Amino acid sequence: MTDTLQKSVVDTATAPPQLKRSIGVVGGTLLTLSCVTPASTLFVVVPDLFGSLGTATALTIGIGSLLCIAVAFCYSELGTLIPSAGGEYAMVSTMAGRLAGWLVFVLSLLVVMIVPPVIAMGTADYLAPLVHLDPALTGAGVMLLATLAGLLDLRANAWITGIFLVLEVIAAGVVAVLGFSHSHRGLSSLTSMQIAGSGGHTDTVTAMLVVSGLAIALFVTQGFSTAVYLSEELENPRRNVARTVMATLAISTVVILVPVAAITMGAGDLRELTGGDISAMVTAWSNSAVGTFVSLCVALAIINAGIVMVIQNSRVLFASARDKAWPGPVNNVFAKLGRFGSPWVATLAVGVPGALLCFVNLDTLYGVTGVSVTGMYLLVAVAALLARRGAHKHTTAWRMPLWPAVPVLLIAVLAYILTQQETTYLLWTGGITAVATLYWALYLRPRRETRWLVSIPQDTRPAEDAPVAGTTPATESAQLTTGAPLPGAAQA
Repeated sequence: MTDTLQKSVVDTATAPPQLKRSIGVVGGTLLTLSCVTPASTLFVVVPDLFGSLGTATALTIGIGSLLCIAVAFCYSELGTLIPSAGGEYAMVSTMAGRLAGWLVFVLSLLVVMIVPPVIAMGTADYLAPLVHLDPALTGAGVMLLATLAGLLDLRANAWITGIFLVLEVIAAGVVAVLGFSHSHRGLSSLTSMQIAGSGGHTDTVTAMLVVSGLAIALFVTQGFSTAVYLSEELENPRRNVARTVMATLAISTVVILVPVAAITMGAGDLRELTGGDISAMVTAWSNSAVGTFVSLCVALAIINAGIVMVIQNSRVLFASARDKAWPGPVNNVFAKLGRFGSPWVATLAVGVPGALLCFVNLDTLYGVTGVSVTGMYLLVAVAALLARRGAHKHTTAWRMPLWPAVPVLLIAVLAYILTQQETTYLLWTGGITAVATLYWALYLRPRRETRWLVSIPQDTRPAEDAPVAGTTPATESAQLTTGAPLPGAAQA
């Protein structure tokens, strides 16, 4: 028996709560860039890539960025068709069915819960020039501070994160200038595929190591998808989601990849590069004052990232409660909005556990995140492949070039990348997904009339935008507002 994606028709008084549209492309781009947090990614995540990939790090990130262009195409098209704070799960549920949407929700929840503490734990290293702190305790403190900031109005947070973003871009620029000006090797080093081995020997980075590293490389620029999570609060989402996604990916790739190339060329020797101590390199290239300035900028960037990620994550949990993913009392609590219009209970629910995750082994968090991001992108690509059937084929939206070749190629590449990940991380992620599937089978699916009713909030399109095929503007508005099924809704 098919399980049709159905939505209950309710009157205005009982309509699901909606987030208010308060930000444009600039504010959305600032928030989304802050979630990518280029500088903190450069200083916290990239050093681990240097440790495993050496001079092949820039090449791996470059390949990952090219793959992310295809991913961004999928997000842009789906995000303009389905402008919901649910992000991936709302898009995939509508296009590929409720079970697929539930699975991508679980993967996205893993990502949004793990990434903030991973970044936050790097704070202590960059406060070291001023004070020595425990990494886990400092990371937990950053998560709690970000949670408090996440309770504020979204427009206020856009300005706060925008100021911090300027500082972290300056820090990345300083690293790039210093690295290129102290270059010890030419551009050919970026493809030399070398890493410092044991006993002072030089080892070769294999193609399989590069493929394996692509999961983390995808994670490096992963935050561009935040534009989709914010689509419910973006003005004119049918137009601005795609602009925000593509602009964020382009800027973040430059801000991350250029300094990585500079570090590769400027490191004193291969062992120093493999060690990945970027702060020490900056100090050696300049002086302690510059090194301290860069470190403090990175510390602020990490706090900035924490704020934006908590904002993003709370919107996902809020949307899941609004769409009846949990038992009734839980849905009622998570769907509550505070005085600033933010989902305050959902914000606390993602921020406090994030603080606790700061005490978990970092390598495990990295591995599970890489697998989850890759799996999530794969399901989004599947949804993009189905985005032009039925009524969706004629809906006014941003459309990717080279469809369906882009999603088909992306599915094949991402599936192969998954096969190259460590078994331990695949088992962790697979086990969590299996438990979530049982929850779906035993609780959600038997209650398909009252649970997991993925809604598409009303958007504010300009007059020239055409309505969904087969509807009048009035009926479409009613469908979007009440949650009645749109034509062509997927079945699972």
